Amino acid sequence: MHNAPSVSYPVGRSYFQACLLVFLVLAGLTVDLVWSSQALWGWRQGLVGVSLCLAVVFALHEWQRTPQGTLSWDGVDWCFNEGQHAVIGDVTALLDLQFILLLRLTPMKGPPLWLWAERGRQAPLWLALRRAVFSRPVDSLHQTQNEASPVKSEKS
Repeated sequence: MHNAPSVSYPVGRSYFQACLLVFLVLAGLTVDLVWSSQALWGWRQGLVGVSLCLAVVFALHEWQRTPQGTLSWDGVDWCFNEGQHAVIGDVTALLDLQFILLLRLTPMKGPPLWLWAERGRQAPLWLALRRAVFSRPVDSLHQTQNEASPVKSEKS
């Protein structure tokens, strides 16, 4: 088995992420308005409205803070470059919708980074990125020792 080819792919704010946030906000507003129209106005409806507004502000703030840069795989390590700042770590796919990936980059130290990769950003490299994300690392020492026979069988 061979490692996935090297690839560099732009990641950042996602149109899908923004649409998902808008949908969730509209769904929350709809539920709050229906609930408020069916019951007497009280502190509970007000609390839900305030909570929804705070959640919208927090979601917008986090969307604006979404890391933007280039995610690179060199065959051995993942590296995320954001301007002059580079982070090396492991990448895990948390959401795969075939046209979008939500990735978690876990650096050697520090908090994980959540990265959105969309097929439309660089369509010719999309499949190479997917191969790199979903490929398993090859244990070169184990592979060279057992190159002739990946499974050893015992003869009786």
